[in-house]
Amino acid sequence: MKLKYVLGTAFLICSFIVIQSCNKNDSTVTNISATGGNKSHNMGQNCMNCHKSGGKGEGWFNVAGTVYKFGTSNTYPNAIIKLYTGPNATGTLKYTIYGDAKGNFYTTENIDFGSGLYPFVQGTNATNQMISATTSGQCNSCHGVNIDNIWIN
Repeated sequence: MKLKYVLGTAFLICSFIVIQSCNKNDSTVTNISATGGNKSHNMGQNCMNCHKSGGKGEGWFNVAGTVYKFGTSNTYPNAIIKLYTGPNATGTLKYTIYGDAKGNFYTTENIDFGSGLYPFVQGTNATNQMISATTSGQCNSCHGVNIDNIWIN
């Protein structure tokens, strides 16, 4: 009887520890896209709906979105997103984020937008940029799945 009680108690304690250690809702979790990576999902959705404090996603994203091939609903794999202090890739290059094989880019790294940064999207032989500064890294919250908004030729 005592053995069953001890084993049962030990099982409950171990289960609690495992459940607590699997918490994805943690600001210390590092989750950064990389060229060729393929673990991302939900292309075109606002990534920060889940990857935020209280969300179900692994890590809290500070910048995230999806790049599409111009005029299509096909994602653009392995794009590079650069954040500059000036328009048209001028000023200081502050951050570089590498998109993955599915066309998504994301980072849990701290990004200081200050009074605004200018995104510049670079592909193999094409580029696109925002002409106005942004203070948010939730790219798909504005652009959504509108393929004409985050694209490169």
